[in-house]
This record gives sequence, C-alpha cells and structure tokens, in this order.
Amino acid sequence: MHGRRVLSPVLLLGAGTGEATCGILYLAGYLRRNGIEAFVRLYDADETEEEVVRSLEALVARVRPRLVGISLKWFHHVHRALLLARTLRQIDPGIRIVVGGNTASYWWRELHAFDCIDHIVLGDGERPLLALCEGDPSPPNCVTQTPEGTAQRRPLEYVQGATNSEDVYYSHFSDIFLSRQDLHAFSGWVAPGKGCGENCLYCGGARGNQKAAFGRAKPFLRSEDSVRRDHQEISQKTWQFRYDFSGSSAEFLQNTWAGVDLSRHACTYFLWGVARMELIDALAQTFERVHMVLDIGCFSEQQRHEQMRRGLLKPCASDRELLELIDNCRRHPNLDVEISGIAGLPFASAATLKEEVRLVERVISLDCVVGYQRLEAQPGALVTEHPARFDMETEARTFAEFLEYFEQREPGEVTVPMLRFRDTALEEAVQRTSEHVDALAWKHRDAKRKVPINGRTRLRNTAPSTLQFKLGDWLGLHRVPAKVAQEQVTVVRSIDGTGMACAPSVSPRKFTDPTLDQGEEGKILLTTLAAFEQPTTVASAVAQLGAKARLDPGSAREVIDHLVDGRFLQPA
Repeated sequence: MHGRRVLSPVLLLGAGTGEATCGILYLAGYLRRNGIEAFVRLYDADETEEEVVRSLEALVARVRPRLVGISLKWFHHVHRALLLARTLRQIDPGIRIVVGGNTASYWWRELHAFDCIDHIVLGDGERPLLALCEGDPSPPNCVTQTPEGTAQRRPLEYVQGATNSEDVYYSHFSDIFLSRQDLHAFSGWVAPGKGCGENCLYCGGARGNQKAAFGRAKPFLRSEDSVRRDHQEISQKTWQFRYDFSGSSAEFLQNTWAGVDLSRHACTYFLWGVARMELIDALAQTFERVHMVLDIGCFSEQQRHEQMRRGLLKPCASDRELLELIDNCRRHPNLDVEISGIAGLPFASAATLKEEVRLVERVISLDCVVGYQRLEAQPGALVTEHPARFDMETEARTFAEFLEYFEQREPGEVTVPMLRFRDTALEEAVQRTSEHVDALAWKHRDAKRKVPINGRTRLRNTAPSTLQFKLGDWLGLHRVPAKVAQEQVTVVRSIDGTGMACAPSVSPRKFTDPTLDQGEEGKILLTTLAAFEQPTTVASAVAQLGAKARLDPGSAREVIDHLVDGRFLQPA
C-alpha cells in the first residue's frame, strides 16, 4: 500500500430507519480483521431531515470517518440513502461516500449521476470495500465517479460462492458498536448462506436479478466453520437468533451450533416449501423458544399451484402438507408457527378469494399466527416490470417513479408502491378480502397477547434480563452531554424482546431522549417491577405503589397494565 492514501476510520450505516441489514456487521468485522478501524450504526430512529442532520453531525464528530458506507439493500430506502449521502457531503466534503447492496447494485446507472456518491459497490462487498479503504486505484466490483462526471465501472471480479466465502463471518462485536443501545438493537441475524435459486414473479431479489447484480448463478451455504464463528461471536451478546430460508439442513445447523449453549435463547426461522421435521425438531430441542415463519406464497391453493405450474413461484406446501406440518409441530410446546402469504397475486378470482379466507380461518383455528399483505411493487420483479402480462398496473416501475414515491412519503410512513388489478370489480373484491383477512389476523394476534387481569390476579416480573449502564455508554458519548454521562440507566427486556430503558436520576430538564423513561416516570416503572419480584396480587401491588410511589389506584393500574402489555409482567 506504499504511496496509497488509506481511508480509516470507516463508518457503516443502514439506509433506512430501524435495524440495518446484518451485512454491515459482516463488513465491519472483515475490515477490522484487515487493519481498518470500522464502526457501525446498526439502528437508526431518525425520521425528520432535522434529526438526520443532528445525528450524522454527532456521529461524524465522534468517529471522524474518512469513508462512510451506506447499505442500500432494500429499494424503499433509496430516497433516504440519498438524503444521508447529501447530508454527509454537506457536513464534511472530504468524506468518501460509498453505497452498496442489492438496490444499489440494481440501480447503479441511476445512482452514479448523484454527485454526493463517490463509489457504488456492485454485489458482494468485502474485498471491494477493503480495496477502497486501502486506496486501490482499481477496486474490483466498483462504479467510480470520474472528475468528468462519468461512471467508470469495474467488472464483477469478486463473487462469493460455496468455495470462497471465508471472508464472511462475525467478529469484533466488542469494538464496532458506538453504544450499548446499538448493540442491544441487534436482532441476532445469522446468514447461513447467500442468494436465491428461485424466480418468484413478485420478488426483486430472485435468481435472475442475483445473477445480473451479484454475478451469482446459484445460492450457496457458507462453510460450517464460518457460521459456527458467528454463533460463538454473538451468543453472549444477543438473546435471540434469526435465520432466513437458505436451504440449511438440521445436520448443517447442529454442526454450526456445536460448543455453544443456546438453551436460553429464542429463535425465529423463516422458511418456505415443506419444512422437514428433522429441522423443526432440532430447532425446538436447541432453543428455549422457537417462532417458525412458513411462507406459502398465497393462501389460495388453486392460485398457488397455477403460479408454480407456470414457473412463477418457488415450491410451496399444499394445504394438506401445511396442515400436517402444523399438526406435527404440536409435539413441541416451545414452538409456535406463523403462516405468511401475499394477497392480490396474479390469477386471482372469486373462487381463489374464497379459498384464501377458508385457509386463513382454518390456520387461525389451529392457533397459528397469520402474516398477510397486499402485493407490492419491487424493482426488477417480473410482475412489476411487465404488469400488463398479468392484467395489472403498478404504482411505480422506474427509478424516477420509485424515488418520487418515497420523496413524497411523510416521515414515519411505511407505505410502498403497490400492484393492483386493472379489472375494477376484481380489484375491489381483492381489497375487501384483504381487509377482512387482515382484521381476522390482527384479532387473533391481539387475543394471543391479551392477559385479562383483576385485583386477585397474581403476577410476577418475568423479565429475563435487567442490566445497568452509564448513560454515556448506553446512548454513546456522541449523544450525551458530559454532565449526565455518568448517570445510571436500567435496561429491562421482556420475554419477547421488548426493551425499556429507565433513567430515574436524569431530569428531563437537564437532558432528554425519546428512547428513555426518565425522572419520576422511570422511577415508577422500576418500582412497579420491583413490587412483582415475587408472585403478588394486583391489589397488593396497587397498595404498595400508593405507599412507595404516591400513585392513586387508577394510575397504579395503568402502569401495571402497561407492563403486562409489554410482557414484563405475566401471570404467576
């Protein structure tokens, strides 16, 4: 690297609100292992442009990055990715700005026209990003802005596969996060493999686009050793693990779990097709609790089979196979099942809509959660690119149309462009059915969570984790003034992962943060949890809160109900 300008430190961001994709964690570990000081911001709660500017200014002042990487995986983050890039350019014009991910790779021609972006990484990012950090004048897999404003595109020289994916594993989790809060936002994603071998008509990440954007002809599983490293690195730093459908078998996963105690962890597993009971048994026997999400494409068997017959949908379970699977899963009391499908897929009819409702009602009667949403437009998906073939129309197809849609979306909105039927009567019928099924699904979800309580109900504090941190460590020193940085924060997690951070000694007049329960409010919440350390009736706790926290009975019940809803308190 003699004579090259090394770009370090590096800051990696997600392009959307909420948790960023786990890709930036794999990238940060890889850069650290190769001598580049890399940091991540995993969770982003900013909604308004003013909040974006304020938080990026604080991050840049803390890290002093020479390069910022923005992960643009999902298409609905394209407007926000450009907002982040423009804001960073204004804060410090000397920062090298790089975007990468599925959407960045798909829309590289359009993105390179924005002067706030210096490089676009196409496909797999580990070695291209390292080459940029090391000052390589010809980094692989990159589109680079030339001084003349044209795009210099390097070929896809670096394509990960089953035999060369050893660059990919988690490491340096104690170094890459800028706050404890950000680390606690990590949801436990592990990627056993990459890519997809199917060409579902509604998916922008299907096999054809993977080949075009990433150069990857078929999906692959990582080596057992590298996935085992993931589990070893994060098992003490997360309460749950999450996996996507990557074709991994029970034997493969059991080998990657070897030597790691996961008996107190929860697990969420997303898969499709007909799940093998060996895999389900292995999950239930390894984890304390398992939530299995089975994607069946759509809830109409007739419609599902028609799409599979035409090669437009991945292999999905028949209704009989699905119901048999649900029945077999009942032998595991620590496992619950969610069945998900998309409404409004092509080839819908009055008959398929009736089928949808019948299967949804049957699944709910078996106490399985239903996941259900209307068909959305995705860049590159067959039905989005050619809606007329299916007698449909899309709210967005081109880069400009998607960008305009998200630019006009109000802060906090989560809507996306949709696909709808040209036939007005059919579209109205599909929408009515969708609203009906959605109402059934949410009524069932609410009923599963509802805990009826009265004065005689005995509750107990079932929060499995209560930790204390200094406020500066919890929120990050870039967000907290020195005068309150040493104050204590008590962080409580409920059995389903709901978090609560209480800072009773931090007056809102001195410092305020929307993620904290501060001052008297924080004190009351902690006092209420303490009242239920042992099984206690609601009436007795109300009396205690009146004496210790000077709460009237009505206010005390509101606090108790709030903690029950969050599953911090549960029936003893």
